[in-house]
Amino acid sequence: MKRSIINPHKGHLLLSEPFLNDEFFKRSVILLAENSSSGSMGFILNKPMGYLIHELIKSFPECELPVYFGGPVENNSLFFIHRIPKLIPGGYSIDNQWYYGGDFKQVKQMVALGLIQADDIRFFAGYSGWDSGQLDHELSSDAWVIFEKPNDALTMSPEKMWGELLRTNHSKLAIWSNYPDDPNLN
Repeated sequence: MKRSIINPHKGHLLLSEPFLNDEFFKRSVILLAENSSSGSMGFILNKPMGYLIHELIKSFPECELPVYFGGPVENNSLFFIHRIPKLIPGGYSIDNQWYYGGDFKQVKQMVALGLIQADDIRFFAGYSGWDSGQLDHELSSDAWVIFEKPNDALTMSPEKMWGELLRTNHSKLAIWSNYPDDPNLN
């Protein structure tokens, strides 16, 4: 299969190939936040953990903001992406729409004031990381499919995101988008 984008850049999405049977990355959609010759990092967008941020961080204001599994690296640490750099200074640009990190104290204050909505921010336990050359190797082995990130990526249903992206981007793998996780249960 030929990839639609030759070189991934930060802001692109990595979709795991349909038969990747890895406990962390099976049917994952990863937002690539950094990609350079020294390594790459990103966040899994479609693996909610079943917790709200204030349930994991007691000093956080009560809110309806879920925490997602970002990846197996530093999964006991909290990370976040957002699209409100004017409200959350200190973040790193992913693309012209999204940033990661920033002033966490400011995040708490803005949430307490009701100035941050669920489609403005997403929290992650851990991140996905690749050492120098590792992502290139995985891409050459067709473990990942690269897509441009749609504007509505964070409003898509996490449970349907992987298959929906395969279908809407007219991937040659779209036929597998409805294939059940476990065909024996079909």
